[in-house]
Amino acid sequence: MSNTLSASTLLAVPLAPLVGSAVAGILGTAFGGNVIGRRASHGATILGVLVAFILSAMTLSDVIGGARFNQTIYEWMVIGGLKMEIGFLVDGLTAMMMVVVTFVSLMVHLYTIGYMADDEGYNRFFAYISLFTFSMLMLVMSNNLLQLFFGWEAVGLVSYLLIGFWFNKPSAIFANMKAFLVNRVGDFGFILGIGLIVAYAGTMNYTEIFAKAGELGALGFPGTSWMLVTVICICLFIGAMGKSAQFPLHVWLPDSMEGPTPISALIHAATMVTAGIFMVARMSPLFELSDTALNFVMVIGAITALFMGFLGIIQNDIKRVVAYSTLSQLGYMTVALGASAYSVAVFHLMTHAFFKALLFLAAGSVIMGLHHNQDIRWMGGVRKYMPITWITSLLGTLALIGTPLFSGFYSKDSIIEAVHFSNLPGAGFAHFAVLAGVFVTSFYSFRLYFLVFHGQERYDQNPDAHHDDHHDDHGHGHGDGKPHESPWVVTLPLVLLAVPSVFIGFFTITPLVFGDFFRDAITVNAAAHPALTEFAKIFHGPLAMAAHALSTPPLYLALAGAVSAWYCYLVNPAVPAAIGRALKPLITILENKYYLDWFNENVLARGARALGVGLWKGGDRGVIEGGVVNASWKLVGLISSVVRRFQTGYLYHYALMMLVGIMLFMTYFVWLAK
Repeated sequence: MSNTLSASTLLAVPLAPLVGSAVAGILGTAFGGNVIGRRASHGATILGVLVAFILSAMTLSDVIGGARFNQTIYEWMVIGGLKMEIGFLVDGLTAMMMVVVTFVSLMVHLYTIGYMADDEGYNRFFAYISLFTFSMLMLVMSNNLLQLFFGWEAVGLVSYLLIGFWFNKPSAIFANMKAFLVNRVGDFGFILGIGLIVAYAGTMNYTEIFAKAGELGALGFPGTSWMLVTVICICLFIGAMGKSAQFPLHVWLPDSMEGPTPISALIHAATMVTAGIFMVARMSPLFELSDTALNFVMVIGAITALFMGFLGIIQNDIKRVVAYSTLSQLGYMTVALGASAYSVAVFHLMTHAFFKALLFLAAGSVIMGLHHNQDIRWMGGVRKYMPITWITSLLGTLALIGTPLFSGFYSKDSIIEAVHFSNLPGAGFAHFAVLAGVFVTSFYSFRLYFLVFHGQERYDQNPDAHHDDHHDDHGHGHGDGKPHESPWVVTLPLVLLAVPSVFIGFFTITPLVFGDFFRDAITVNAAAHPALTEFAKIFHGPLAMAAHALSTPPLYLALAGAVSAWYCYLVNPAVPAAIGRALKPLITILENKYYLDWFNENVLARGARALGVGLWKGGDRGVIEGGVVNASWKLVGLISSVVRRFQTGYLYHYALMMLVGIMLFMTYFVWLAK
């Protein structure tokens, strides 16, 4: 175990996936002449990500032993005193993220061999997901805001390409454009926050910014009574709201399910959507200076955690149920950030990455096994046909709902406890939201589980079978129409993801949440924000925490949700229909996703269009073209039409004009002399 980290080794971590992406994307596609085939393309990208994972694991081992790294790798340019550079900051937070990103990416790469086997864009897909891995690694390893912003925008660009991977499918094109535009809204706030930091701190380097945090905290925002640091943090968090899909900038994530299922696992479980959580945790020295910003973060997270969970209850697409679950869990992480429990938020980020990637990939395995079908109403009884997919899905579901001893239990209950001890004004609402969210999460999770794996077999009753182009699986068909287990390249990642989904929370909660693993990566003002300190007083180890959970509300809420789903969808299926009729107005609101899409399309988009048309016709054509450009040449033409009448070509006319001019000048000067 080394106490120093090698710059060349760290550089190899992001570059290995980049090289694999270049090989597959250039030599394996028509762009480079299809020089290599499928086996070479997936081999190059998997090798690149495997190398990155191994080096990341070695780095994590060294970091646990005390090694740190914070250096500039390449200086791009210097403008005055502002340095623009590429550099790495590797501490506990970075090392953990590196391992999570590369491990989940490696599982997705393996899974893709089986899932995309019949797709014409096979090599292009591998190039994209490997490029995405490079972009995410550059983001989490950065030691400055310039590189952070590069990685931030790069993952957004690649996600646009991946969501719209099937570019002949109109719904996919609409979804990737929606994701791109909504993220631009968040990124506008993000770049404003970066600009304010650069303007007042004069640097983009994290260490230098944090050293000046006290000075920034003492400044006011010009022209207002607000603290400068509050404006900076809220702007930065608006960027996180877009990338991490927080209300109301969450609308892009459910529609992004139009992309292939491996992308749902890679982008929407462990990597891109958690970039905002990572960024806020990294910027904790600034956020700790503003209770206003922290309260804003907490309330937005609470709204997302609860109300996005409600939407998961009424979804019938297997992937969209898991997508709304992701939104809700991202809300939990955001609530923890607002409570200054940054280590708890990052802990849940890690555990969630494993069990949510598992659930997305298991959903894809079900889609493959049921020949294109994604509608859970036409599934049922799949358990006996797909035993590996079934057991891994069950493990992922138990982790998601917070079953004691499973990984999700330790991180989710830690969030609930931390919010309970928070002293911010929004903590009461946030605590209610995360508690109620436990029941909601358990209900929609087991609704999905029971409808897919248990009960009556309905896969042969699907009225849309074989002619619904909405679904993302193609091929993998068996002539008898029976469900079938997926190939080993699909089930192996499920098994490998199931292991940390069950065990990693138990073994890591003590060092990550209550130890010093994040000691130099996360800053908390314990005197002003005592939530984590108070929580630590009642923590007596993972076993004691699991035993204590037997007498706490979250366990019984989760159990109530599971039992309710069991009764409604296995014992008495008439109950959901009756509830739907009784609560028809509420169900209509949920089916229309709180009318946010309608508002965006009919108010914001039309308003923006009307404003654009007004500026075009009134400003551009009316003022600029009509009032400036056209009026100027018309005025010149008018003056010219008058002046040219005096250009006769006769000398005596010119002599007369000279005499008249001299007389006028003499008269003027005589008048001045008086």
